[in-house]
Amino acid sequence: MSKKLTFLVLMLFFGLIMPANAATIIWVSEANVNADSVYFDQGWVDLLEDAGYTVDFRPGEWTTLDDDKLATLESADLIIGSRTSNSGNYATDATEVTQWNSVPTPLIMMTAYWCRNNRWLWINADSIEEYAAETMMQVVESAHPVFEGIKPVNGLVDVIDETVDSGQNSFVLTNDVGNGTLIAQRQDNQYVWIAEWQAGVEFYDGCGQIPAEKRMLFLAGGGGGQEAGSLNLNEDGIKMFLNAVKYMIGGESRLKAYGPVPADGDLVEQTWISLNWTAGDFAVSHDVYFGENFDDVNGAMQDSELYRGNVPDTFFIVGFAGQPYSDGLVPGTTYYWRIDEVNDANAASPWKGDVWSFTIPSKNAYNPIPADGAESVALDAKLSWTPGIGAKLHYVVFGESFDDVNNAVMGIPVGLKTYNPGALKLAKTYYWRVDESDGIETIKGDIWSLTTVGAVSGPSPANGAVGVSPTQSLTWNAGAVAASHEVYFGTDADAVANATKASPEYKGSKALGEESYDPGNLMLNMTYYWRIDEVNGINPDSPWKGNVWSFTTGNFFVIDDFETYDANDNQIWYSWHDGLGYGSPGIDPYFAGNGTGAAVGDETTASYTEETIVHSGLQSMPLFYDNNKQGFAKYSEAELTLSDVRDWTAEGVAELSLWFRGNPASVGSFV
Repeated sequence: MSKKLTFLVLMLFFGLIMPANAATIIWVSEANVNADSVYFDQGWVDLLEDAGYTVDFRPGEWTTLDDDKLATLESADLIIGSRTSNSGNYATDATEVTQWNSVPTPLIMMTAYWCRNNRWLWINADSIEEYAAETMMQVVESAHPVFEGIKPVNGLVDVIDETVDSGQNSFVLTNDVGNGTLIAQRQDNQYVWIAEWQAGVEFYDGCGQIPAEKRMLFLAGGGGGQEAGSLNLNEDGIKMFLNAVKYMIGGESRLKAYGPVPADGDLVEQTWISLNWTAGDFAVSHDVYFGENFDDVNGAMQDSELYRGNVPDTFFIVGFAGQPYSDGLVPGTTYYWRIDEVNDANAASPWKGDVWSFTIPSKNAYNPIPADGAESVALDAKLSWTPGIGAKLHYVVFGESFDDVNNAVMGIPVGLKTYNPGALKLAKTYYWRVDESDGIETIKGDIWSLTTVGAVSGPSPANGAVGVSPTQSLTWNAGAVAASHEVYFGTDADAVANATKASPEYKGSKALGEESYDPGNLMLNMTYYWRIDEVNGINPDSPWKGNVWSFTTGNFFVIDDFETYDANDNQIWYSWHDGLGYGSPGIDPYFAGNGTGAAVGDETTASYTEETIVHSGLQSMPLFYDNNKQGFAKYSEAELTLSDVRDWTAEGVAELSLWFRGNPASVGSFV
């Protein structure tokens, strides 16, 4: 079967955020490179290296680009163009301009002159001026990551260290950044101080230059004098610059506490613990919240009993004398904790933390192997489990009857956390429990079950499934011993479990090879139970009673279930007729097409349906349309003929839903 289609390929790219100390920065500079001269950029390089970055310091090497230099730039995590860079030596013709903008590496420029020649700002030299006295920056985009940890005063931040004899910056005499984002400006004359442009977006309409990665203008570095280009930022300015570097590389400042120990969701096999965490980037101290309910801990404030105090260190002990829960943490309990990061000098403080949890295991045995309800278990299987906390001896009860195992007074004592039940029977369900003794008391265990090989398996819908169609047929996999199957079905679990062929839950026999049962139209939002017994009259152990499975119907009727389409006898275009049609004239199946520009299906997938873009389940219908296809109608249409009678008002149904996602060709990307 062949249908010629043009397929849309959706590609998902996942970005890897690297820690700062793994990132490499190329520092582009034209500081005096004579052996006896001071590198005026050295303060910046030292700042970045102290922050954990690897800096590739390249003074005077990048005025022209060749293949080797382009490869080096592309291999870095960030490029920074120093204030000392002579703009006249960079990108002086259209080819070089395009070269620099095509580098797929984020880039920060510290002087507007260099941006001009790189055609970011589409301006000339007369539109740039150096200012020295003004040190105040006006915040424009207060939520931008460059301001994390900064506390503006009336929207202003003092960023320049006036004690450095190099307090000049070059400013663009406008705050128009075209298609970019203005982040900060001078407070007195609204000139650009910080701005950024995104990858793939033209800097200014009509300038003809498009960056291959993010670009940022962050004006910094002294102007004239013997210290041209040297570090001229104060403490807040330095913090903002490092924020900008982290942001451009792809990282973000960590405002919240992170790295909990124990890890979120861990089991802790002791009744006291030292909670540990890693402080957020701007934390001075830490507010601790601890309790037994997620919502309570998540919503707790300092006036709550769950507030355990403010601590300067990144650890806190619970379950120990003199600490919260001084009598010890309780086995079988899940505890929740939250760390809020505090810095009173920052207006955004405190930074509310995530809620983490850990669980003190129960005194009961847990984590059975084979898992509870396991099917197709080997006949020579050995049993094991994780002992309850404090357990010194285990008592194992094993049998073929749930009631016998449940009612047993005491099991077989074992010192190890394993048990060999001996040779098991084919296609049989067994029950077992493990009681734990800590030397003082014995704790009765849960009842677990397993079913050996040869039994019926593979229920569909899966056991416990929810949202099942009320017109769902039931299917299963025949056991190795079966010659036929007996079907039991109902709305009462106990009734189905105990049903015989004389019970109303008995729905008849199915021959081997007919592993399905149609229960008819079911009620919405109802739980149903079913059981399949395997029968073989020549075997004295027959019938083999099956487990009770369940499913719950959804609150909707399915008009067309895309999950059923496949690449065999139920191909999607057999039901949904499009403009292409299928097959060959005179040979079934065949449809000539409806004459429109529609095309249904995708021959590149195993099911001939869409298997990535779905609302729920695993499949959806791809519909391609071309309303300008020569020889076809100027519209696209796919048609499904409903063959069964439908009651569109059953059980108060009031809405018909269709989930879709489209790609308008005029845009060229998903909307």
